[in-house]
Amino acid sequence: MTAVANRDAQIAEARGHRRRHPKAATPRGYVPLLQRVAGINAALVVVAVVVTILVLTPAKVSALALDEEVAVVLGAVAVVVLANVYLLRRVVGPVQSLTRFAREVDLDNLQDRVPEARPTSEAGELALTFNEMLSRLDSERRDSTARVLRAQEDERLRIAQELHDQVGQDLTAVLLGLSRVSSQAQGGMRDDVRAVQDTVRNSLEEVRRIALELRPEALDDLGLADSLAVLAERFSQQLGLEVSYRIEPDLPVLPPETELVAYRVAQEALTNVARHSASTRASLTLGRDGGTQDRDRDNLVLTVRDYGLGMPRHNIAGAGIRGMRERAALIGAELEITNSVSGPGCEVYLTVPLEAEERG
Repeated sequence: MTAVANRDAQIAEARGHRRRHPKAATPRGYVPLLQRVAGINAALVVVAVVVTILVLTPAKVSALALDEEVAVVLGAVAVVVLANVYLLRRVVGPVQSLTRFAREVDLDNLQDRVPEARPTSEAGELALTFNEMLSRLDSERRDSTARVLRAQEDERLRIAQELHDQVGQDLTAVLLGLSRVSSQAQGGMRDDVRAVQDTVRNSLEEVRRIALELRPEALDDLGLADSLAVLAERFSQQLGLEVSYRIEPDLPVLPPETELVAYRVAQEALTNVARHSASTRASLTLGRDGGTQDRDRDNLVLTVRDYGLGMPRHNIAGAGIRGMRERAALIGAELEITNSVSGPGCEVYLTVPLEAEERG
Protein backbone atom coordinates (compact mmCIF):
# COMPACT_ATOMS: atom_id res chain seq x y z
CA MET A 1 0.00 0.00 0.00
CA THR A 2 2.88 2.39 0.75
CA ALA A 3 4.39 1.83 -2.69
CA VAL A 4 1.02 2.50 -4.35
CA ALA A 5 0.52 5.67 -2.31
CA ASN A 6 4.00 6.90 -3.15
CA ARG A 7 3.43 6.15 -6.82
CA ASP A 8 0.12 8.08 -6.80
CA ALA A 9 1.80 11.00 -5.04
CA GLN A 10 4.61 11.03 -7.59
CA ILE A 11 2.15 10.98 -10.47
CA ALA A 12 0.12 13.80 -8.92
CA GLU A 13 3.27 15.84 -8.42
CA ALA A 14 4.26 15.29 -12.05
CA ARG A 15 0.80 16.40 -13.20
CA GLY A 16 0.94 19.50 -11.04
CA HIS A 17 4.42 20.40 -12.25
CA ARG A 18 3.29 20.05 -15.85
CA ARG A 19 0.29 22.32 -15.27
CA ARG A 20 2.08 24.94 -13.20
CA HIS A 21 5.17 25.26 -15.34
CA PRO A 22 4.99 28.84 -16.68
CA LYS A 23 5.85 29.93 -20.15
CA ALA A 24 8.49 32.62 -20.60
CA ALA A 25 6.75 35.91 -19.82
CA THR A 26 6.87 38.65 -22.44
CA PRO A 27 8.56 41.83 -21.11
CA ARG A 28 5.83 44.32 -20.23
CA GLY A 29 6.11 47.50 -22.30
CA TYR A 30 3.00 49.25 -20.96
CA VAL A 31 1.36 50.44 -17.76
CA PRO A 32 -1.07 47.81 -16.42
CA LEU A 33 -4.77 48.46 -16.96
CA LEU A 34 -5.49 48.73 -13.22
CA GLN A 35 -2.93 51.49 -12.74
CA ARG A 36 -4.05 53.38 -15.84
CA VAL A 37 -7.74 53.39 -14.92
CA ALA A 38 -7.02 54.18 -11.27
CA GLY A 39 -4.73 57.07 -12.25
CA ILE A 40 -7.30 58.52 -14.65
CA ASN A 41 -10.09 58.27 -12.06
CA ALA A 42 -7.92 59.81 -9.36
CA ALA A 43 -6.99 62.72 -11.64
CA LEU A 44 -10.64 63.29 -12.51
CA VAL A 45 -11.65 63.27 -8.83
CA VAL A 46 -8.92 65.80 -7.93
CA VAL A 47 -9.88 68.09 -10.83
CA ALA A 48 -13.58 67.88 -9.88
CA VAL A 49 -12.83 68.72 -6.25
CA VAL A 50 -10.57 71.66 -7.14
CA VAL A 51 -13.13 73.09 -9.54
CA THR A 52 -15.88 72.67 -6.94
CA ILE A 53 -13.80 74.49 -4.32
CA LEU A 54 -12.99 77.35 -6.65
CA VAL A 55 -16.61 77.80 -7.64
CA LEU A 56 -18.43 77.27 -4.35
CA THR A 57 -16.01 78.43 -1.60
CA PRO A 58 -16.83 81.97 -0.39
CA ALA A 59 -14.16 84.53 -1.05
CA LYS A 60 -14.01 85.59 2.54
CA VAL A 61 -12.99 82.53 4.51
CA SER A 62 -10.52 82.66 7.32
CA ALA A 63 -7.16 80.99 6.76
CA LEU A 64 -7.89 78.53 9.59
CA ALA A 65 -11.25 77.49 8.14
CA LEU A 66 -9.68 77.14 4.71
CA ASP A 67 -6.96 74.87 6.11
CA GLU A 68 -9.57 72.71 7.81
CA GLU A 69 -11.60 72.43 4.61
CA VAL A 70 -8.51 71.52 2.59
CA ALA A 71 -7.65 68.75 5.06
CA VAL A 72 -11.19 67.38 4.93
CA VAL A 73 -11.22 67.53 1.13
CA LEU A 74 -7.84 65.82 0.85
CA GLY A 75 -8.97 63.09 3.23
CA ALA A 76 -12.16 62.58 1.25
CA VAL A 77 -10.19 62.42 -2.01
CA ALA A 78 -7.82 59.87 -0.51
CA VAL A 79 -10.73 57.70 0.64
CA VAL A 80 -12.38 57.93 -2.78
CA VAL A 81 -9.13 57.01 -4.55
CA LEU A 82 -8.47 54.02 -2.28
CA ALA A 83 -12.04 52.77 -2.69
CA ASN A 84 -11.70 53.24 -6.44
CA VAL A 85 -8.48 51.18 -6.55
CA TYR A 86 -10.07 48.44 -4.43
CA LEU A 87 -13.14 48.20 -6.65
CA LEU A 88 -11.08 48.35 -9.83
CA ARG A 89 -8.85 45.56 -8.57
CA ARG A 90 -11.91 43.33 -8.18
CA VAL A 91 -13.07 44.25 -11.67
CA VAL A 92 -9.69 43.88 -13.40
CA GLY A 93 -8.52 40.91 -11.31
CA PRO A 94 -10.19 38.29 -13.55
CA VAL A 95 -8.38 39.70 -16.58
CA GLN A 96 -5.05 39.43 -14.79
CA SER A 97 -5.89 35.87 -13.68
CA LEU A 98 -6.81 34.99 -17.26
CA THR A 99 -3.45 36.36 -18.45
CA ARG A 100 -1.58 34.20 -15.94
CA PHE A 101 -3.65 31.15 -16.85
CA ALA A 102 -3.02 31.67 -20.57
CA ARG A 103 0.73 31.76 -19.94
CA GLU A 104 0.70 28.61 -17.80
CA VAL A 105 -1.80 26.45 -19.72
CA ASP A 106 -0.41 23.04 -20.59
CA LEU A 107 -0.62 22.61 -24.36
CA ASP A 108 -0.16 18.84 -24.02
CA ASN A 109 -3.26 18.62 -21.84
CA LEU A 110 -6.05 21.01 -22.73
CA GLN A 111 -8.44 19.77 -20.04
CA ASP A 112 -7.80 22.67 -17.66
CA ARG A 113 -10.18 25.62 -17.74
CA VAL A 114 -10.35 29.09 -16.21
CA PRO A 115 -12.14 28.53 -12.88
CA GLU A 116 -15.41 30.28 -12.03
CA ALA A 117 -15.82 31.86 -15.46
CA ARG A 118 -19.27 33.49 -15.44
CA PRO A 119 -20.88 36.01 -17.81
CA THR A 120 -21.20 38.68 -15.09
CA SER A 121 -18.76 41.13 -16.67
CA GLU A 122 -16.60 41.67 -19.72
CA ALA A 123 -13.78 39.85 -17.91
CA GLY A 124 -16.08 36.90 -17.25
CA GLU A 125 -17.17 36.86 -20.88
CA LEU A 126 -13.52 36.88 -21.92
CA ALA A 127 -12.77 33.95 -19.59
CA LEU A 128 -15.76 32.01 -20.96
CA THR A 129 -14.62 32.73 -24.50
CA PHE A 130 -11.13 31.51 -23.63
CA ASN A 131 -12.57 28.29 -22.17
CA GLU A 132 -14.66 27.77 -25.30
CA MET A 133 -11.55 28.31 -27.42
CA LEU A 134 -9.68 25.65 -25.41
CA SER A 135 -12.61 23.24 -25.85
CA ARG A 136 -12.69 23.81 -29.61
CA LEU A 137 -8.93 23.47 -29.84
CA ASP A 138 -9.03 20.23 -27.84
CA SER A 139 -11.87 18.86 -29.96
CA GLU A 140 -10.19 19.80 -33.24
CA ARG A 141 -6.90 18.33 -32.11
CA ARG A 142 -8.63 15.09 -31.12
CA ASP A 143 -10.35 14.93 -34.50
CA SER A 144 -7.16 15.65 -36.43
CA THR A 145 -5.22 13.16 -34.31
CA ALA A 146 -7.89 10.54 -34.94
CA ARG A 147 -7.74 11.12 -38.68
CA VAL A 148 -3.95 10.92 -38.70
CA LEU A 149 -3.86 7.74 -36.61
CA ARG A 150 -6.58 6.10 -38.71
CA ALA A 151 -4.64 6.99 -41.84
CA GLN A 152 -1.49 5.54 -40.29
CA GLU A 153 -3.25 2.31 -39.37
CA ASP A 154 -4.77 2.02 -42.86
CA GLU A 155 -1.33 2.56 -44.38
CA ARG A 156 0.20 0.01 -41.99
CA LEU A 157 -2.47 -2.50 -42.99
CA ARG A 158 -1.86 -1.88 -46.70
CA ILE A 159 1.91 -2.25 -46.36
CA ALA A 160 1.54 -5.35 -44.19
CA GLN A 161 -0.73 -6.97 -46.76
CA GLU A 162 1.65 -6.13 -49.59
CA LEU A 163 4.61 -7.52 -47.64
CA HIS A 164 2.70 -10.70 -46.85
CA ASP A 165 1.02 -11.23 -50.21
CA GLN A 166 3.59 -9.88 -52.64
CA VAL A 167 7.05 -9.85 -51.08
CA GLY A 168 6.40 -12.96 -49.01
CA GLN A 169 5.16 -14.93 -51.99
CA ASP A 170 8.08 -13.77 -54.13
CA LEU A 171 10.59 -14.85 -51.50
CA THR A 172 8.79 -18.19 -51.14
CA ALA A 173 9.04 -18.69 -54.90
CA VAL A 174 12.76 -17.88 -54.73
CA LEU A 175 13.20 -20.47 -51.97
CA LEU A 176 11.47 -23.12 -54.07
CA GLY A 177 13.63 -22.24 -57.08
CA LEU A 178 16.79 -22.41 -54.98
CA SER A 179 15.68 -25.78 -53.64
CA ARG A 180 15.49 -27.14 -57.21
CA VAL A 181 18.86 -25.63 -58.06
CA SER A 182 20.37 -27.11 -54.91
CA SER A 183 19.16 -30.60 -55.85
CA GLN A 184 20.96 -30.31 -59.20
CA ALA A 185 24.09 -28.51 -58.02
CA GLN A 186 27.25 -30.39 -57.26
CA GLY A 187 30.18 -29.93 -54.92
CA GLY A 188 30.89 -26.48 -53.56
CA MET A 189 28.11 -24.96 -55.64
CA ARG A 190 25.53 -26.80 -53.54
CA ASP A 191 26.93 -25.28 -50.36
CA ASP A 192 26.75 -21.82 -51.89
CA VAL A 193 23.16 -22.35 -52.96
CA ARG A 194 22.22 -23.55 -49.49
CA ALA A 195 23.85 -20.46 -47.97
CA VAL A 196 21.74 -18.30 -50.27
CA GLN A 197 18.68 -20.33 -49.24
CA ASP A 198 19.37 -19.57 -45.58
CA THR A 199 19.72 -15.87 -46.35
CA VAL A 200 16.44 -15.80 -48.27
CA ARG A 201 14.72 -17.80 -45.52
CA ASN A 202 15.93 -15.30 -42.90
CA SER A 203 14.74 -12.44 -45.07
CA LEU A 204 11.34 -14.09 -45.38
CA GLU A 205 11.08 -14.40 -41.59
CA GLU A 206 12.09 -10.75 -41.23
CA VAL A 207 9.42 -9.70 -43.72
CA ARG A 208 6.82 -11.68 -41.78
CA ARG A 209 7.99 -10.09 -38.52
CA ILE A 210 7.73 -6.57 -39.96
CA ALA A 211 4.27 -7.30 -41.37
CA LEU A 212 3.19 -8.63 -37.97
CA GLU A 213 4.42 -5.50 -36.21
CA LEU A 214 2.74 -3.25 -38.73
CA ARG A 215 -0.63 -4.88 -38.24
CA PRO A 216 -0.99 -7.52 -35.48
CA GLU A 217 -3.20 -10.28 -36.84
CA ALA A 218 -3.64 -11.70 -33.34
CA LEU A 219 -5.42 -8.51 -32.27
CA ASP A 220 -8.10 -8.99 -34.92
CA ASP A 221 -8.41 -12.74 -34.40
CA LEU A 222 -7.76 -13.33 -30.68
CA GLY A 223 -8.43 -10.07 -28.86
CA LEU A 224 -6.34 -7.80 -26.66
CA ALA A 225 -5.40 -10.22 -23.87
CA ASP A 226 -4.00 -12.93 -26.14
CA SER A 227 -2.34 -10.35 -28.39
CA LEU A 228 -0.44 -8.88 -25.45
CA ALA A 229 0.69 -12.35 -24.42
CA VAL A 230 1.94 -13.00 -27.97
CA LEU A 231 3.66 -9.59 -27.95
CA ALA A 232 5.47 -10.34 -24.69
CA GLU A 233 6.63 -13.74 -25.92
CA ARG A 234 7.83 -12.28 -29.22
CA PHE A 235 9.95 -9.66 -27.44
CA SER A 236 11.41 -12.41 -25.26
CA GLN A 237 12.28 -14.62 -28.24
CA GLN A 238 13.50 -12.03 -30.74
CA LEU A 239 15.15 -9.37 -28.58
CA GLY A 240 16.29 -11.40 -25.60
CA LEU A 241 14.22 -9.20 -23.26
CA GLU A 242 12.68 -11.32 -20.51
CA VAL A 243 9.08 -10.13 -20.42
CA SER A 244 6.78 -11.51 -17.73
CA TYR A 245 3.08 -10.81 -18.12
CA ARG A 246 -0.03 -11.09 -15.99
CA ILE A 247 -3.43 -10.58 -17.58
CA GLU A 248 -6.56 -10.83 -15.48
CA PRO A 249 -9.24 -13.20 -16.77
CA ASP A 250 -12.77 -12.15 -17.68
CA LEU A 251 -11.84 -8.70 -18.89
CA PRO A 252 -14.66 -6.68 -20.50
CA VAL A 253 -15.11 -6.56 -24.24
CA LEU A 254 -13.54 -3.35 -25.53
CA PRO A 255 -14.12 -1.40 -28.74
CA PRO A 256 -11.58 -2.23 -31.49
CA GLU A 257 -10.14 1.29 -31.30
CA THR A 258 -9.48 0.94 -27.56
CA GLU A 259 -7.84 -2.46 -28.02
CA LEU A 260 -5.60 -1.06 -30.75
CA VAL A 261 -4.52 1.89 -28.57
CA ALA A 262 -3.69 -0.40 -25.64
CA TYR A 263 -1.72 -2.73 -27.90
CA ARG A 264 0.25 0.10 -29.52
CA VAL A 265 1.08 1.63 -26.12
CA ALA A 266 2.35 -1.73 -24.85
CA GLN A 267 4.32 -2.26 -28.05
CA GLU A 268 5.95 1.18 -27.90
CA ALA A 269 6.67 0.86 -24.18
CA LEU A 270 8.41 -2.50 -24.61
CA THR A 271 10.33 -1.13 -27.60
CA ASN A 272 11.57 1.74 -25.44
CA VAL A 273 12.60 -0.74 -22.76
CA ALA A 274 14.60 -2.75 -25.27
CA ARG A 275 16.26 0.32 -26.79
CA HIS A 276 16.87 2.74 -23.95
CA SER A 277 16.47 1.23 -20.49
CA ALA A 278 19.53 -1.09 -20.37
CA SER A 279 17.23 -3.57 -18.64
CA THR A 280 17.19 -7.28 -19.33
CA ARG A 281 13.68 -7.85 -18.01
CA ALA A 282 10.30 -6.17 -18.01
CA SER A 283 6.79 -6.87 -16.79
CA LEU A 284 3.41 -6.29 -18.41
CA THR A 285 0.10 -6.36 -16.54
CA LEU A 286 -3.46 -5.77 -17.67
CA GLY A 287 -6.37 -5.65 -15.27
CA ARG A 288 -9.14 -3.67 -13.67
CA ASP A 289 -8.88 -0.84 -11.18
CA GLY A 290 -12.06 -0.44 -9.19
CA GLY A 291 -11.61 3.28 -8.70
CA THR A 292 -10.72 5.51 -5.76
CA GLN A 293 -12.44 8.22 -3.76
CA ASP A 294 -11.69 10.67 -6.56
CA ARG A 295 -12.41 8.23 -9.38
CA ASP A 296 -15.51 6.11 -8.85
CA ARG A 297 -15.58 4.54 -12.32
CA ASP A 298 -14.00 1.24 -13.17
CA ASN A 299 -10.85 1.50 -15.24
CA LEU A 300 -8.79 -0.85 -17.34
CA VAL A 301 -5.13 -0.36 -16.42
CA LEU A 302 -2.20 -1.43 -18.58
CA THR A 303 1.19 -1.31 -16.84
CA VAL A 304 4.61 -1.84 -18.38
CA ARG A 305 7.61 -1.73 -16.07
CA ASP A 306 11.32 -2.20 -16.60
CA TYR A 307 14.21 -2.50 -14.14
CA GLY A 308 16.79 -0.35 -15.87
CA LEU A 309 18.06 3.22 -15.78
CA GLY A 310 14.72 4.99 -15.44
CA MET A 311 13.67 8.32 -16.93
CA PRO A 312 16.11 11.25 -16.79
CA ARG A 313 15.08 14.02 -14.42
CA HIS A 314 14.55 16.58 -17.19
CA ASN A 315 13.50 14.24 -19.97
CA ILE A 316 12.11 15.68 -23.20
CA ALA A 317 9.40 13.47 -24.67
CA GLY A 318 10.34 11.98 -28.01
CA ALA A 319 8.15 10.94 -30.90
CA GLY A 320 7.33 7.58 -29.31
CA ILE A 321 6.07 9.05 -26.03
CA ARG A 322 4.16 11.81 -27.82
CA GLY A 323 2.55 9.16 -30.01
CA MET A 324 1.46 7.18 -26.96
CA ARG A 325 -0.03 10.29 -25.36
CA GLU A 326 -1.91 11.17 -28.55
CA ARG A 327 -3.33 7.68 -28.83
CA ALA A 328 -4.39 7.70 -25.17
CA ALA A 329 -6.11 11.07 -25.53
CA LEU A 330 -7.96 9.76 -28.57
CA ILE A 331 -9.96 7.31 -26.43
CA GLY A 332 -10.17 9.49 -23.32
CA ALA A 333 -7.50 7.52 -21.46
CA GLU A 334 -4.69 8.78 -19.24
CA LEU A 335 -1.03 7.95 -19.82
CA GLU A 336 1.48 8.39 -16.99
CA ILE A 337 5.20 7.67 -17.26
CA THR A 338 7.18 7.82 -14.03
CA ASN A 339 10.18 6.27 -12.37
CA SER A 340 9.36 3.37 -10.09
CA VAL A 341 9.20 4.15 -6.37
CA SER A 342 9.80 0.53 -5.34
CA GLY A 343 13.09 0.02 -7.16
CA PRO A 344 15.05 0.88 -10.27
CA GLY A 345 13.38 1.36 -13.61
CA CYS A 346 10.44 3.14 -15.18
CA GLU A 347 6.69 2.46 -15.17
CA VAL A 348 4.13 3.26 -17.88
CA TYR A 349 0.46 3.40 -16.86
CA LEU A 350 -2.39 3.52 -19.36
CA THR A 351 -5.73 4.04 -17.59
CA VAL A 352 -8.80 3.49 -19.77
CA PRO A 353 -12.18 4.45 -18.24
CA LEU A 354 -14.80 1.75 -18.69
CA GLU A 355 -18.35 2.67 -19.53
CA ALA A 356 -21.23 1.02 -17.71
CA GLU A 357 -21.99 -1.39 -20.55
CA GLU A 358 -18.34 -2.48 -20.66
CA ARG A 359 -18.14 -3.36 -16.96
CA GLY A 360 -20.33 -6.38 -17.36
